[in-house]
Amino acid sequence: MTTIGILHPGEMGISIAASATSNRHQVYWASQGRSNETRVRAEKHNLIKLDSLFQFCQTCDAIISICPPHAAEDVARSVISAEFKGLFLDANAISPQHAIRIGQLMEPHSIQFVDGGIIGGPAWTPKETWLYLSGEYAKTFASLFSKGPLGVKVIGSEIGKASALKMCYAAYSKGTTALLSATLAAAESLGVQEELSQQWDLENNGFSEQAKQRTRRATAKAWRFEGEMNEIAATFRDAGLPDKFHQAAAEIYHRIAHFKDSTDTPALRDVLNALLAH
Repeated sequence: MTTIGILHPGEMGISIAASATSNRHQVYWASQGRSNETRVRAEKHNLIKLDSLFQFCQTCDAIISICPPHAAEDVARSVISAEFKGLFLDANAISPQHAIRIGQLMEPHSIQFVDGGIIGGPAWTPKETWLYLSGEYAKTFASLFSKGPLGVKVIGSEIGKASALKMCYAAYSKGTTALLSATLAAAESLGVQEELSQQWDLENNGFSEQAKQRTRRATAKAWRFEGEMNEIAATFRDAGLPDKFHQAAAEIYHRIAHFKDSTDTPALRDVLNALLAH
């Protein structure tokens, strides 16, 4: 049994915590500064609460960081400051260069850094969510998750490889959603949305409704996707490819990020109005 800490148990993090529990590990969370929603999730799944980050870092053998991309480095630095010594998995949607930089920060502090990328939604159903790992200590971390619904694959010993896979996958899956959203907004502005839907359905029956639903559903996570698109742009730029497509996708998600706290999925017209308001 290993003591594993989750930073932080949001919708994805709590599912990873549940997989850790199913592998008979003790799973902890740091409550300082977290929301009531996080507390409810942690209590529901029997995570062990620790009041301070320092206590958390001194208790856990392994820590998993799952946070918005822009916060990944700050989380890593806070763990270093709390004098953590052990396995640290960065499972955030960051560029390979960003992962390498965080690994370099941690190396002098005797922290065993693992690069990770999650593909799929929260890990409640087998064979639907995959955690890809790379780095010197990737196999050690993978051994902690031999059971449960989360699929774990080691894809190399090089830091940045797992993040690269995540970036390439999301470049298409979330990048095309941003493109569809912008296309629908442009068609609305130009007065041809009905005709565009008809043409789409002539070529692929039902596609117009799929596009509309993807646009509406994207609002719930747009606040996270904005940062992810910027990370993908950096990944493409470093690979020698144009980066402006995903910079534009980041702007699309930025325009609908304020729907984050909506209790219901917004109507398509409200989403398109938000995209066009700028």
